Amino acid sequence: MKNPKFMWLISLMLVLSVFLAACGAKEEDTSKDTGKDKDKGTTEETGGDNEQVLNLIESAEIPSVDSSLVEDAVGFNVLNNVMEGLYRLDENSLPVPAMAESEAEISEDGLTYTFKLRDAEWSNGTPVTAHDFVYAWQRAIDPATASPYGPYMMDGMVKGATEIGKKEAELSDLGITATDDKTLVVELVRPVPYFLSLMTFGTFYPLNEEYVASQGDKYATTSDAMIYNGPFVMKDWDGTGGWKYEKNEKYWDKDTVKLAEINVDVVKESATGVKLYEKGQKDRVLLSAEYAMQYAEDADLVDELETSMWYLKYNQKRNDKETPLANLEIRKALSKAFNKEELTDAVLANGSIPANFLVAENFTFDEDGKDYRTYSDSFNVYNVEEAKAHWEKGLAELGTDKLEIEFLGDDTENAKKQQEWFKSELERNLPGLTVKLKSVPFAVRLELDDNSDFDIVSAGWGPDFQDPISFMELFTTNSPQNKMNYSNPELDAIIESTKNELATDPVARWEAFAKAEKILLEDDSAIGPTYQRGRMALMKPYVKGLATHPFGGDYSYKWTYIEGK
Repeated sequence: MKNPKFMWLISLMLVLSVFLAACGAKEEDTSKDTGKDKDKGTTEETGGDNEQVLNLIESAEIPSVDSSLVEDAVGFNVLNNVMEGLYRLDENSLPVPAMAESEAEISEDGLTYTFKLRDAEWSNGTPVTAHDFVYAWQRAIDPATASPYGPYMMDGMVKGATEIGKKEAELSDLGITATDDKTLVVELVRPVPYFLSLMTFGTFYPLNEEYVASQGDKYATTSDAMIYNGPFVMKDWDGTGGWKYEKNEKYWDKDTVKLAEINVDVVKESATGVKLYEKGQKDRVLLSAEYAMQYAEDADLVDELETSMWYLKYNQKRNDKETPLANLEIRKALSKAFNKEELTDAVLANGSIPANFLVAENFTFDEDGKDYRTYSDSFNVYNVEEAKAHWEKGLAELGTDKLEIEFLGDDTENAKKQQEWFKSELERNLPGLTVKLKSVPFAVRLELDDNSDFDIVSAGWGPDFQDPISFMELFTTNSPQNKMNYSNPELDAIIESTKNELATDPVARWEAFAKAEKILLEDDSAIGPTYQRGRMALMKPYVKGLATHPFGGDYSYKWTYIEGK
């Protein structure tokens, strides 16, 4: 169980300045690959004489593993295992020095961090230097790179980042300096007590400028067009399909790494994945729907309630024209017209729970151990009668008696089942509605979302740190994750206050988040929450030492090993 006082401290640490945008965009079947504590083992164990090979399934291709461009859970998971920043999350999800040889030296005013780098090499044998961090950060903040996370994460936090974004300053004005090969100095515009935890995030990983420049546009498009400084290197990835991890013999802490090889195949059909697991060809497989029920009592079953949230995004403007979703009554009708318990119990059947909220349950706690959810309420509860009333009013306001709305989602087997269920449920409860389904690969869904090229999209988000703002900031007017043309100045002002005047008043701050959640979900029905994701998987009992993280990159294989196979 998490230490509630620690969680409260973390919450206090997270209240100032810029906040992370979460590594978030979640693929509907993307494995978090975790299990109960009994499955995690310990790093003191050696694995004996077992062949140290792990065989995994991923349900989506990798959209990108360029640390300046990655924006999804699959890509950040890969980066977490093949690259390493100044700090890394350890087995207990606490930030510890990684490329930094020791804890950072912090100035009395909290504005300057000095890092001393350890002796480390890239996988091609060149040294990792402070200059690699300077280059990576400048590349991520450069408007020409169009990084989805760089500006969002550094703006208002790192000196010069805001001005560079406005093209009022040069990249060299960014507050990061290599005073020599081993010394890195970072200057902030205001104290950020949680700054060290940010150093574990993929956007802040180093890049070797000479190597990246030599690859040009090909950099990170295949496993051969990258170099690595983490526990593993990638192999056999041609930009599509599966890939392989191999132990990085140049990694500074290679003696801790026990796995020699990890084979990852992309399998989108649950039946195929289960069959591979039963044949012993895979060591872990996710379960959903009928398979979750079928294997509910299996000895290999591992489960948990994740912190990932799923919801329907209602795009109010598409191709510069208002959509029917710009009508509040239509949004309210859609949000109340589907039975979330049926969705989680009969369609997903993987431990997910109905969500009438945005900030995840069992995610963050106050000093007395109270869940944030006790500070807020439930919204958009399933109610067909109310949904129909809103629907009729909305149609009247639009001057029509029927609507056709596109529903965008992923193309995996389970995602398609969900989409069919939504279509049936919404069309049954809202007379005159036709739902046109559009199922596409994960990367395409992200692209369409980024371009606001959808009516409704089923989207998911996992937080990067344990604070409600990791969810609540997603839908402020200028959030790069908004992309649905929603704006409410009152909501924006409340979120801003949680970073400033309410920053040192935890109770008032959480009450402010609760007020913002009501505005977003009930007053505006800007999105329609669907479920908080559960995870059921079969995992071979000989898989030990798997480190999972409730925020940031989902899991680490650095401490994983095979024993008793």
